Amino acid sequence: GVFLYNHLQQKVRNAEALTQKYKQQQEGLSAQLQVVYEHRSRLERSLQKERGEHKKTKEDFLVYKLEAQEALNKEKQDSMNRYGALSSQHKILKNQHEDVKKQLLDLQLQHNSLKLEHRKTLEAHSQKYAQLQQEKDSEVTNLQDTVFKLREESKLLRKAHQEVHTQLLNAQ
Repeated sequence: GVFLYNHLQQKVRNAEALTQKYKQQQEGLSAQLQVVYEHRSRLERSLQKERGEHKKTKEDFLVYKLEAQEALNKEKQDSMNRYGALSSQHKILKNQHEDVKKQLLDLQLQHNSLKLEHRKTLEAHSQKYAQLQQEKDSEVTNLQDTVFKLREESKLLRKAHQEVHTQLLNAQ
């Protein structure tokens, strides 16, 4: 009985030691579990915070994306309007250029014909001037001959008048 009692007591002590050991392990595990729970709690709060920030960032990004898309569309529309205006202005200037080119060709043709006409007129005037010069020279020569003849005739008449005068004086 004593032996059995000792043996049971030994088993109880072993069981108490084992219980004590398990209790310490349980306390250690409880402490570790508490740390894990606290860490998990902090991670969950951090995750919630990150999710909130992510959601806000996502919303901000969507707003930014929408605004950027609207700005891009507006800029694209403005560019298209400017392109249309420049294109029509280009067409107008191109047409004006063609008109000016056509006017230049017309004026060049007109200039050439006027130049030709001027040359012909100048030649005609030169010929007429030469003819008139020749007629004038001829007329001057004729007039000089006439003047010469009239002078000779005048000399003869003076001589005749002198003779008549002399004869009258002799006759008186």
